[in-house]
Order: sequence, then C-alpha cells, then structure tokens
Amino acid sequence: MKLTIDRGMLLKMLTHIHSVVERRNTIPILSNVKFDAPDGNLSLNATDMDLEILETVPADVESYGSTTAPAHTLFDIVRRLPEGSQVSLDSTGGDGNLVLLAGRSRFTLTCLPTEDFPVLSGGDLSHNFRISGSNLRNVIDCTRFAISTEETRYYLNGIYLHEAVNEGQPILRAVSTDGHRLASADLSFPEGAEGMPGVIIPRKTVTELRKLIEETSEDISVALSDTKIRFSFDGAVLTSKL
Repeated sequence: MKLTIDRGMLLKMLTHIHSVVERRNTIPILSNVKFDAPDGNLSLNATDMDLEILETVPADVESYGSTTAPAHTLFDIVRRLPEGSQVSLDSTGGDGNLVLLAGRSRFTLTCLPTEDFPVLSGGDLSHNFRISGSNLRNVIDCTRFAISTEETRYYLNGIYLHEAVNEGQPILRAVSTDGHRLASADLSFPEGAEGMPGVIIPRKTVTELRKLIEETSEDISVALSDTKIRFSFDGAVLTSKL
C-alpha cells in the first residue's frame, strides 16, 4: 500500500477511530487500526470486539493494499504534524513496517498481519430505517446524561430504543435511567421500523456515535437486529453489539 492524503483529513478520521481502541489490550491486533486502500479511497477500521468504526475518504492511491498500525501512536504522530501538510503512507518495503512521511519527518511503525484483524460487521440486520442527523443528535443529548455508570447493573448502561404509542400514534422512543433519574425522548416513527425489537445501545456506542454525527446534516441509515445495530452516513459506518 502506498498513498498520499491531506493531514487534516487523516487527523479527522483518526480522531473518530482511535477512541474506539482500548489502550490496554490482551489481544495485540485490537490495538491497531486497519488501513485499506482500494482505487482512489482510504478506509480506516478499528474495533474493540463490541464496537466497530469504518470510515472512508478520498486519497491519492499509488499502490493498492492493506495493513495495520498502532492506533494511538499514529494519532499522536499525525496531530503533531504541521497543518496543511501532505502525509505519505508506504507499506511496500516488504519488511512488515509502515513508513509515514510528512515534510522532513519520517516515522516507521511496526505492523501486524491484516488476516488477524477481526470483523464485527457481518450478519443479517432485519430492520432498516432512516433518521435525520439533527433528530438523532437531539435524542442523544436529551437522554445520555442519565445513562448509568454502575457496571453491576449493565442493563442500565445504555439507551433503550423501542417502539411505543403516544395518543394512538406509533413513535420511536429513547429512554435512559441510572435508577435515580430518567430521561425520555420521542421521534416520529420512521418507515421500516415496524416490528423492531426493543434494544439497549451501549454507553460507549452512544458516545462515539455522538462524536461522529456532530457535523453531519444528512439522514442516517439505521439497521438493527436483536443483537447488533449499524449506523451508516457520510462515508462512516458504526456497528455495535447490543
């Protein structure tokens, strides 16, 4: 893999991606972010086995390929590079390393095999619907403050999203509680959500989703089953266990 990408664009991707990666991992590959460089695009993928983020942006790809590199180390390097610089990523040396070049700076990062990188996003998601970005932001902001942080009551560590009825009309309702306070927010019922199971979206997923949709103005595609949920928008896909 060999490509060139704007530092600002790469930093924005890594800001979203690296926070999914836990700093302490018993499985080494989970500390890495996966790079895929098909024709004209760069995709970054990170997971902690419960949550996965995949983000794709345009890039000047000279040589196709894929590799993995330490997520937090890479983020620390890129955020210290000069604004406006062009970043070259090259893993074609045959030594299993990723070389990062920017201006007069050169960094060599040790890679792990892409075959070891786990895939979370497979599986059939039975219900599909769309929610506007502004509505989803509002629902999260109205409810996430009441999510419990008490790990022993794990069923309170998220937002309960389910179908409800208000004045005889179906609605989509989000509820969170820590046992002392309760927050609820309603949305008009989206087409395609009929018969969806009630699901609890984990606290970490809610946090990462809120970061991703901070600036988006487009509709967000939601697909879910009773075990997984996927949010897709603006070149990014977030998949989570429930």
